[in-house]
Amino acid sequence: MRRSGRPGLIGLAARTAVVAGTANAVTSKQQQRAVANQQAAANAQQLAAAQRQAEIDAAAQQAVAAHVAAQAPVAPPAPAAPAPAASAGGGIDIVAEIQKLGALKEAGLLTDEEFTAAKAKLLG
Repeated sequence: MRRSGRPGLIGLAARTAVVAGTANAVTSKQQQRAVANQQAAANAQQLAAAQRQAEIDAAAQQAVAAHVAAQAPVAPPAPAAPAPAASAGGGIDIVAEIQKLGALKEAGLLTDEEFTAAKAKLLG
């Protein structure tokens, strides 16, 4: 005979299997969501790092361009400065011109040979 209201051994085993299967399915789904969230966070960090690097690269390029632009106006007058001074002859202030040549040499815009040649033209 069978008792009513209480499951038998097979019913109890079946119920336990269903509960265990459901628990495994829920745990598996939670783990999948956690992995997906971690991957999304890692992708977001990589994207942010790439954007920061792009901003740094752009700023560096702007700084180089600004430096080149700042140096560009100084470079052309250096070779042009000795030529007019030499052609002007005796009506110029020789000491001031030699000081200008010295400043250009110290700035690295004239070599020793160019400085000596320009000074010789002024004095000669």
